[in-house]
Amino acid sequence: MNGELIPTTVVLFGPPGSGKGTQAKLLTEKLSLPHVSTGDMLREHIALGDALGIEVREVIKAGNLVPDHLVIRLVEDRLNRPDCKAGVLLDGFPRTIDQARMLLGMAEGRGLRLLVIHLKVDYDVITARLTGRRICPQCGTLYNIRLKPPIVPGRCNIEGSRLIIREDDKESVIRQRLVGYDAQTMPVLEFFAEHVKFFEVDGSDRKPEDLSNEIVNWIQTTITDEGSASGEGL
Repeated sequence: MNGELIPTTVVLFGPPGSGKGTQAKLLTEKLSLPHVSTGDMLREHIALGDALGIEVREVIKAGNLVPDHLVIRLVEDRLNRPDCKAGVLLDGFPRTIDQARMLLGMAEGRGLRLLVIHLKVDYDVITARLTGRRICPQCGTLYNIRLKPPIVPGRCNIEGSRLIIREDDKESVIRQRLVGYDAQTMPVLEFFAEHVKFFEVDGSDRKPEDLSNEIVNWIQTTITDEGSASGEGL
């Protein structure tokens, strides 16, 4: 990836509980691209107290959503940094059609290659994963009764405390979040599917490493095919 003439921006989508965080970590390592999260960027600017951070803080303090133009400024600022010269993995952006249009326009204006990946996982699988999560109220250690159970059922390995279910891991809350994801994200995915290279991969019952390898293979094949067509090569 680092030898590419065209910087590659990889946009990663996935519903809550899809394993997107794990994939983001694996992909940044395999592709040698920085992982850029809009949430992290917002917190960074607020902590720095710079002009953008002050503006964002006032918006959040007023109980409003950060407007598209401010989010775009955050992304532009991040893409201008030296570590993004060869490309970047975007996580949590874009969230709206307007943001998607702005990103597409930015990519075209800067000569960036834009690749979009949607990590698709059956919602029943997601619900089963998340409703199995348990947390220690004392030390915060996370368990999963199916995937990572404690030694003693219902008790923390470290503190011995009785494990609890977080409010946002209850099935009704999870289903509501997934409905919200569909309503917000599906139009953005449909937009990208019409305008850029788009890859949807099923991660319902896959090992994270196998899934990341398939994604990397698709990215590398896409880049190689585009390079061959334009005469750039790798």
